[in-house]
Amino acid sequence: MKKTLLSLFLLMSALFMVACASSSDSGKNDSSSSAGSSSSESGTGASADSIKIAGIFSASGGAAALGESEMQTLKMLVEQKNAEGGINGQQIELVTYDDKSDQNEAILAMKKALTQDKVSIVIGGTISGNSLAMLPLAEQHQVPYISVAASKQIYVDENGQARKWVFKMPQDDQQAVERILQYLKENNLTKVAWLNVANSYGTGGHDEFVKHAPKYGVESVIEDEFETTVTDAKPLLTRVKKANPDAIIVWGTVQESAVVIKNIRELALDTPVLASHGIATNQFIEVAGDAANDVILPTGKLLVANSLEDSNPQKELLLAYNESYTSKYNKSASTFGAYAADAFTIATKAIEAKGTDSVALRDFIEQELGEFVGLTGTFNINVENHMGLSPDSFAMVRIVDGKWTLED
Repeated sequence: MKKTLLSLFLLMSALFMVACASSSDSGKNDSSSSAGSSSSESGTGASADSIKIAGIFSASGGAAALGESEMQTLKMLVEQKNAEGGINGQQIELVTYDDKSDQNEAILAMKKALTQDKVSIVIGGTISGNSLAMLPLAEQHQVPYISVAASKQIYVDENGQARKWVFKMPQDDQQAVERILQYLKENNLTKVAWLNVANSYGTGGHDEFVKHAPKYGVESVIEDEFETTVTDAKPLLTRVKKANPDAIIVWGTVQESAVVIKNIRELALDTPVLASHGIATNQFIEVAGDAANDVILPTGKLLVANSLEDSNPQKELLLAYNESYTSKYNKSASTFGAYAADAFTIATKAIEAKGTDSVALRDFIEQELGEFVGLTGTFNINVENHMGLSPDSFAMVRIVDGKWTLED
């Protein structure tokens, strides 16, 4: 009897241990996250010594017109790189998060990527507010972070110094504002209405406008702002009409800028409209429709790649990227996706040279990358400048009959 009871006890113990092990394994394999949706991909299967990279983008929500192409681009390039054998024979494990265009979600995703996923490098932060919210964690955990948002504050601290662990791919809002001011001066449009979206991207652009407009002989006859959720800007534009500007500058991203510019056309304001590089995607034309025509903006050269001289060092790269993206996703590539592509190329160059040590990766990007011709422009990142693009990386572009055309 005792022998029977002992056997039964041992059997029950064994079953209990198996159940506990199964429950533990199930928890380890669960990749869902309260910080947006996440996924882990490695192409041919990641091993314990795979290279982990995080991509955190606004693939849904208000900034999806920008973030979706960034997410898709990074996934495509990781897939291609792994098919070629990875980096130094190691596969890349890409961990992606959709922050839903929300700062709190972006912070949670960044924290998980750094503390749980233990990634070697982070790419992302679609909009400036999210990037600014994410960067303190990168600095705290000392992991290189390559932002794909525009604000100068992302890579320059309050003292004007480069942030140690943060790099940035898009051109500065300062460079974009100055390129617009240069265009206005050249075309004798000196009295302007400045309208910006009421967020960190908008206020950053406004600060640069106020700072640099005087040296170009440009002055504002009205300055105002609109919300990211704007559905009717006509009351604001009625005030603009009374101010009688030579030109209107609309500084925002796709959705809100499309609303404002549609309203400008509806009020028959016969005034040149200039916009920020935040609308440089075909989705702006789709959303704004005919109202997009004749809008002028500074942008990278992807949208007008076919019009570039064959001698331009970017042309072949731009055409190849657009062909790959279009083939995979059945739509044209976006300037915003190009930011993610440049970030990934810089990250892989660093990892190929230095492995996955955070300090070594950071130091390589800052000190050893050298001149790098990317999709956005020619980068010369250094100790003082963690972006490294010059103003000539911009082209002035006009939308004509729903297509992007070189303005100069």
